[in-house]
Amino acid sequence: MASVLTIRGGVPLTGKVSVRGAKNLVPKAMVASLLGNEPSVLRNVPEIKDVDVVTSLLRLHGVDVVKDPVSGDLTLDPSHVKTAQMKDIDAHAGDSRIPILFCGPLIHSIGEAFIPDLGGCRIGDRPIDYHLEVLRQFGAVVDKREGGISISAPKGLKGAKLSLPYPSVGATEQVLLTATRAEGITELSGAAIEPEIMDLIAVLQKMGAIISVQTDRVIRIEGVEQLRGFNHRALPDRNEAASWASAALVTEGDIYVEGAVQADLTAFLNTFRKIGGEFDIDDQGIRFRHTGGKLSPLVLETDVHPGFMTDWQQPLVVALTQAAGVSIVHETVYENRFGFTQALVRMGANIQLHRECLGSVPCRFGQRNFLHSAVISGPTQLRGADIDIPDLRGGFSHLIAALAATGTSRVTGLELINRGYERFQSKLESLGADFDIV
Repeated sequence: MASVLTIRGGVPLTGKVSVRGAKNLVPKAMVASLLGNEPSVLRNVPEIKDVDVVTSLLRLHGVDVVKDPVSGDLTLDPSHVKTAQMKDIDAHAGDSRIPILFCGPLIHSIGEAFIPDLGGCRIGDRPIDYHLEVLRQFGAVVDKREGGISISAPKGLKGAKLSLPYPSVGATEQVLLTATRAEGITELSGAAIEPEIMDLIAVLQKMGAIISVQTDRVIRIEGVEQLRGFNHRALPDRNEAASWASAALVTEGDIYVEGAVQADLTAFLNTFRKIGGEFDIDDQGIRFRHTGGKLSPLVLETDVHPGFMTDWQQPLVVALTQAAGVSIVHETVYENRFGFTQALVRMGANIQLHRECLGSVPCRFGQRNFLHSAVISGPTQLRGADIDIPDLRGGFSHLIAALAATGTSRVTGLELINRGYERFQSKLESLGADFDIV
């Protein structure tokens, strides 16, 4: 039976939380261990569902995954990689889109890969066409079957010259994980350069890969015959840090986020200060707080790194419902990311969605009839409501809206939040939130 979170709002969140390794890096680094010929050690691993899913998939393929009971570090030994049964892969992979990244490493290791239909958050199509086209250009043969895709490379994988029409994080990861052991040189233009991508490159370089990041989003990889293991501490989760920052702003609270790193949050910190929040930075983390004054409206557009990250948008929209005036948010990355605002409107927010691009940042879908611009008028008093969580970041946004609202809210669908927020319920309790779990 699914859990229900009953939240009694109106209590400022105050105290300290810690963030560990990034959800957008740790599972990918785990997949990278498949490329090595000896064990790898991954440190700073969070206790989230995506890590559990990838652990299960690796074990299905013969990788020995051992978790240190004290530190939480993972040791991943790929010495006995094998083919897994399709039905077993399907049983474990439905909750995640990570399996598509297994393709290159598995082809290098055992000559084939099977990828079932992919799950993930309901924020847009996020098609895997980029991934399949990338694999084809490396020489892979893609065979679509009922329930999934079979991928092989009878003649081996060869380096390729690739260009992405959009700097997709997932497609860039696919290229990196495939090209490191492909024969010859691979050049990728239009690559994503997010901090998590750079950390994955650091992992692969430790394994013996030869990768250079050039100007204008060009990544060059010289393939090598074999890779060794790695010992790596994952970079902290900047998305979770930004989410707790927004929670402090929405609830008029004061939260110290241990592990938050300034360099990876530059665009967010600028926006946070423009709205009216304040922060203090030290060597261990960042303290985020509401200053007690009125919050200011603003115009905001999401973008690829180093722009304002799409995952930061949803929690911040809740804060903008409390700003004095009209704010505009233009979402340029995922076409259906404003679905979560329906619950905010039911709670009393004044949010209007538009199909037009209300901004100047190049948009992936501006002429395709998607509601991807939001006009938010505030401040409005939020009221408690019954909420079913739609996706990971939207779900956390609903939580902090309920925490700021008057009255009681009942929140279901908590398993989606568990995908990316480590022990969020105990963290809420430590910050003084008033809630029960049924």
